[in-house]
Amino acid sequence: MQKLTYNVAVSLDGFIARKDGSYDGFLAEGEHVAEYLRAIREDYGTVLMGRATYDVGLAVGVVDPYPWLETFVFTSRPAELAPGAPRVSFVDGDANAFVRALKAKEGKGIYLCGGGKLAASLLGAGLVDELVLKVNPVLFGSGIPVAGSAGWLRALALTGSVAYPSGVVVSRYAVA
Repeated sequence: MQKLTYNVAVSLDGFIARKDGSYDGFLAEGEHVAEYLRAIREDYGTVLMGRATYDVGLAVGVVDPYPWLETFVFTSRPAELAPGAPRVSFVDGDANAFVRALKAKEGKGIYLCGGGKLAASLLGAGLVDELVLKVNPVLFGSGIPVAGSAGWLRALALTGSVAYPSGVVVSRYAVA
């Protein structure tokens, strides 16, 4: 069974992006970035994202943001698909059922990179095993919440935390 990890940058006030999807307040350099890049290359075989997250890269011409990973983009707009990349698939339907079946297969870990609505759905269904929050020293004031606007409660257990000189704190949590 594959482990699903929600590995995401977040502002101090709990947002993964601004309302328009931009994330320019997050630090793109530093030791935390090297650790993130190592993790996405070594720990995961699959990446999941919502359509809005995919569209951020698509707007600057990136059709396959993780070419070494099998990529699934969850969308309710399959008719508006982008130019294809061999390892990018668009999923229209029950994300929870799809991810449940995906987790049951053998393989490396599954990386959930965003967005808030998809994360909220998968967390609410009990499908996320771990959260890796890269808390950046910035306040957005408003934006896309780390777990959407979920109405459920999920207990987490801190399994590790590293504070970097940049001010970024990376904390790992097991979903209880």
